Amino acid sequence: MELLLCLLVLSSVNLKDAFGGDVCVSGHDSGPVFEEQPSSLIYPEGLTEGKVTLNCQARASPAASYRWLVNGTEVPLGLDTRYTLVAGNLVISSPESNRDAGSYQCLAINRCGTIISRAANLKFGFLNDFPSDDRSPQTAYEGIGTFLACQAPPHYPALSYRWIVNEFPEFIKKDNSRMFVSQMTGNLYVAKAEPNDTGKYYCFATINLDISSKSTFSKPNQLTVLPEANPRKSAPNIKVRFPADTYALAGHTTQLECFAYGNPVPKLRWRKVDGLMPSKAGPSVDGPTLIIPDLSFDDEGVYECEAYNSEGSDTYQGRINVQAQPEWLQVMSDSEVEISSELRWSCVAAGKPRPSVRWLRNGLPLTTQDRVEVTGARLRISNLALEDSGMYQCVAENKHGTVYSTSELRVQVEAPDFRLNPVRKLIPAARGGQVMIECRPRAAPKPSLFWSRGTELLTNSSRVTVTPDGILWIHNISRADEGKYTCFAENYLGKANSTGHLSVRDATKITLAPSNADINQGENVTLQCHASHDPTMDLTFTWALNGVLLDLEEPAGPYHRVEGKETIGDLLIVSAQLSQAGMYTCTAQTVVDSASASAKLVVRGPPGPPGGLLVKNVAETSVELRWSRGYDNHSPIGRYVIMGRSSLSSDWKKMRTDPVNIEGNAELARVMGLMPWMDYEFQVIASNILGSGEPSVPSHTIRTQQAAPTVAPSGLGGGGGDRNELIVTWTPMAREYQNGDGFGYILAFRKKDTSSWTVVHIPHVESSRYVYYNDSLTPYSPFEVKIKAYNRRGEGPFSQIALVYSAEEEPTVGPSNINATALTAFDIQVSWEPVHQLSANGILRGYEIRYWRQHEREAAADRVRTAGLETTARVSGLRPSTRYHVAVLAYNSAGTGPPSPRATVTTRKPPPNRPPGNVSWKTDGSMVMVRWDHVKAMHNESAILGYKVLYKHEGQTALKVLDKGKSSVSLPLPKDNGYVVLEIRSWGEGGDGPAHEIIVSRDSGTGMMVQNEASSTLCSHLLHLLSGLLLYTLMSLSCL
Repeated sequence: MELLLCLLVLSSVNLKDAFGGDVCVSGHDSGPVFEEQPSSLIYPEGLTEGKVTLNCQARASPAASYRWLVNGTEVPLGLDTRYTLVAGNLVISSPESNRDAGSYQCLAINRCGTIISRAANLKFGFLNDFPSDDRSPQTAYEGIGTFLACQAPPHYPALSYRWIVNEFPEFIKKDNSRMFVSQMTGNLYVAKAEPNDTGKYYCFATINLDISSKSTFSKPNQLTVLPEANPRKSAPNIKVRFPADTYALAGHTTQLECFAYGNPVPKLRWRKVDGLMPSKAGPSVDGPTLIIPDLSFDDEGVYECEAYNSEGSDTYQGRINVQAQPEWLQVMSDSEVEISSELRWSCVAAGKPRPSVRWLRNGLPLTTQDRVEVTGARLRISNLALEDSGMYQCVAENKHGTVYSTSELRVQVEAPDFRLNPVRKLIPAARGGQVMIECRPRAAPKPSLFWSRGTELLTNSSRVTVTPDGILWIHNISRADEGKYTCFAENYLGKANSTGHLSVRDATKITLAPSNADINQGENVTLQCHASHDPTMDLTFTWALNGVLLDLEEPAGPYHRVEGKETIGDLLIVSAQLSQAGMYTCTAQTVVDSASASAKLVVRGPPGPPGGLLVKNVAETSVELRWSRGYDNHSPIGRYVIMGRSSLSSDWKKMRTDPVNIEGNAELARVMGLMPWMDYEFQVIASNILGSGEPSVPSHTIRTQQAAPTVAPSGLGGGGGDRNELIVTWTPMAREYQNGDGFGYILAFRKKDTSSWTVVHIPHVESSRYVYYNDSLTPYSPFEVKIKAYNRRGEGPFSQIALVYSAEEEPTVGPSNINATALTAFDIQVSWEPVHQLSANGILRGYEIRYWRQHEREAAADRVRTAGLETTARVSGLRPSTRYHVAVLAYNSAGTGPPSPRATVTTRKPPPNRPPGNVSWKTDGSMVMVRWDHVKAMHNESAILGYKVLYKHEGQTALKVLDKGKSSVSLPLPKDNGYVVLEIRSWGEGGDGPAHEIIVSRDSGTGMMVQNEASSTLCSHLLHLLSGLLLYTLMSLSCL
């Protein structure tokens, strides 16, 4: 014993030396645990007046002190004034890359141990300016692809790139499908150059750091695009290619770039060659950059970029390899272990590549030696000693990162002590039952335990059992067993004991047990349960379904306690469902004992879902399904229905099957009428007399076998285009009619009334037109065309023959016998002899009239077109007394033909620009008499041929035309008290003159408007209110 005490004193001295002169107190102290660890950052190089803060905070009792390491060497805190410690955080003032770049770790220390943080890398970011040298100009041809190199200056970390056109801030837009800026190289790619691309281009590079950003731009790249009369069309050629192997981290975002030259501008699409494209890629699957966020191992595989246009396609493939930083699957936990015993800890980490595992004790490496055995992820320490106490860390690492797990080990040495876990003072027990009395003192090493009743030492017998771990069991209890029971504990450090009193009570019994019940789904049922118990104790009832305790307190739930005496615990189940069938157990219990009884509840309902659904024997239009019977829920299965859905729809539909009606004892059927080369999934639903059950879990997705197309493309037609072209169009085949991959079209055409067909293959499912060019093609020639689809398995049927005309050319002759006649000062009438249709080189659409004043050039002529084949047209909006030249041209969809011989016409003089003057009127019952003065034409105005009186009432109008000798008119008035509006104007060869307007009602009496003949404008406004209605009449005012 004295030797042991000496060892304990020596151990205490060693602990004091290790932990700063103090010992970690069990139950009071705790070792450090990181709450915040330093993170890697990139600091701008050259920013010498700033500060870098690396955070480190640990929870510990007593509080932790801190040290820092850089590249494994201690940071000279207190010796170098640039380093400051602020509550554990390391602050570096005026950081410099050559002195401060490196890997930093924080150590948190108290008397219980030391832990070390993850490594944080401090790096310095920079972006140099572009070289000042001028860049060589570049030339490209219209319709051909080209690129401009960025040639970024030295930098760290990676840059983002944009390009400026001509001047800041005119950036190239991201939605410009012709141009692409690679974020890998910074280069600008142009799929198809156009003349308006000519200009100066600047590469604009930006670096984004943790606390700032910086941008710089290059010297101009002069691009000149030379125009071509007929830019050559070309199939796509992929120029921007992602790596053949891309390594990316799980949980991160990866991007693949792909861009192609071609004319027309190629479209892009992505697919996953060995699986389904992740839906999270979103719209990027149709763009130059495929973006896959939150990468998972399911996303690993081969990806293909396809560039396609009407001239062909190009593809490129590469693989995404998903790797992962280490993450813990299993870690150790804080442990308190007896001295001289054995410790076993293990850590399991996942990652790709597979992580290696190492161990630390108080921040220092732990290797196999003496009592310590380190085997990869396992640590074993035998014959534990006090100096083994401390902070342990398990470290898993691969090339992508490092993770730390921390736990505290406390080696315990202590005499037996019952103060925290005494034996229960009062131990009630039921007569005829059994009781367990625990004895759990604190002690290290483990103590010897034994029991006594009074002065009698208890040993194992038929009714009494003392287990090796000190638990006392007494069986078949009687009143004679009441009394005091004492547990004694002893190790080589000392002894202790604790006493409790056993009290014997009457046993609890079930007096009315629940009975088995059988109901249909949706019905109510009551399960009875009555019990007797010791009257000095409270009795409670609980119910369990298949061993799971039920909640009887939820008002909206299906289970309810039937109110009654304390000894009654009946259960009401409302609207029972299939999931509530099973074994119900009623338990009546007091604090001393309990009694239970069970009953089985059968709930009949629709069948459960079938299981084990498998798809076998996949053919072109059919598959075989096999399944296993699900639960019939106590009502025999009558039939099965098979549901399915294709990749074209998310809705489940009933499938056609063989047999048509699937009996309830069947476990296989064939699904018919499927589409070839289509993705399907299926589910099976069972039904009985009580209804249809839940569907099975959907089958895995299958694709039916390929077959040759069975239908021809629709919408065959065409026409139009440029000279010497035959354009054929059709509707692209929908996915459900393609029946296989390697899909395309076979187009056949021949000139009408000839025998041989020209056949072309068009290997693109999206194609909807074909242009045939031939210099000898005569305009508007009829061609017979037909089309069919093909795929890897064969060819489909040809469509019906359609008649399509080659492109029209402009008419070759112009109209003849042009005649132009002046109608008014502002209108002329033009007529001509029509052009014969055979001269139209197509379908004659109409005629174009060109007219221009005598002193103007014909190129500046105004133009109007007829909408049909009329041979006359009225041209309006002309100038009075003006000589015009007129020409007529025939036109079709290709353009206009040659002009006719010109005709000349002079418009008439303009009408007088004055309305009739001195207008007066007089009402007489149902009539009104209106008078006015004649309008006299001047020498430069057309002669007056008469007057027009426009009569307007309630939306209806009537026109009365008078010869020039008349200066009055008698007109009817409305029968009601309404009013009429009269407009009076002169008319003649030059057209209609301006109007004089008056408003007259039955009660307006006599009125007159006097006009000064020297004045050409009417400046009078008259208002008259009559019979409570707002009516207007004109009163005479004269302008001076």
